[in-house]
Amino acid sequence: MEISAALDYVRQHQRGVLLTLKADGRPQASNIMYGVGDDGVIRISATADRAKSANARRDPRVSLHVTAEDFWSYVVVDGDADVTPTATAPDDATVDELVDLYRSLQGEHPDWDEYRAAMVDDRRLVIRIHPTHAYGMA
Repeated sequence: MEISAALDYVRQHQRGVLLTLKADGRPQASNIMYGVGDDGVIRISATADRAKSANARRDPRVSLHVTAEDFWSYVVVDGDADVTPTATAPDDATVDELVDLYRSLQGEHPDWDEYRAAMVDDRRLVIRIHPTHAYGMA
């Protein structure tokens, strides 16, 4: 399956399962919400202390499994992840990226100042997946 076709499928959904690799090589699965940018990069909001964040920092090889409501059609996107710095100030680049991600998934927030402060308090970051391969039955 071509990556562009896989991304077309993935864009139709917002939920999936992120697979990262634990230190011992076994997979670690996390249910996540994600957004796909015009650049084809898949973005996930996570906290700095989550296993998926630590795993993606240590080993950038990740996969995102996305399935339709009928459960029979699905796409898996393999890729290389990079992880932003943890949010440290309401106006830093990580928080700006989290705002863009929120808007793509939920629309406008009723109080952006509150949201930005919460991203810092939660120690949030963005996991970015740069697709390298895709397969499935879309």
